[in-house]
Amino acid sequence: MVSKAIARFTRISPRKARVVINLIRGRQAGEALQLLEFTQKAAAPIVKKLVESAVANARVKSPGVDLDTLFVEKAFVDKAPNKQMRRWRPRAMGRATRIQKGMSHITIELGERS
Repeated sequence: MVSKAIARFTRISPRKARVVINLIRGRQAGEALQLLEFTQKAAAPIVKKLVESAVANARVKSPGVDLDTLFVEKAFVDKAPNKQMRRWRPRAMGRATRIQKGMSHITIELGERS
């Protein structure tokens, strides 16, 4: 593992974020950034910013690292507790139901290929 970046309590559902994460897992960092630039998904800008942060962390950790050797070693999305995002919708006969607003923790680890 060369570097790691985590976005916690991101206001996107894990199901939507996993679609984008599955696109970039195992790809080179530069290729992943290009792919995320033109992906028309809600999670793409969030994940792109996270990959850029992981690349910056790799450069700080070891200044001589080459961008062409970095690749997305691990990428996963976990469900975050949505304590702050509780919403209620009025229903028939005076009832109310909860609206689930998804939140997620997104983690990306970059490795170095020789």
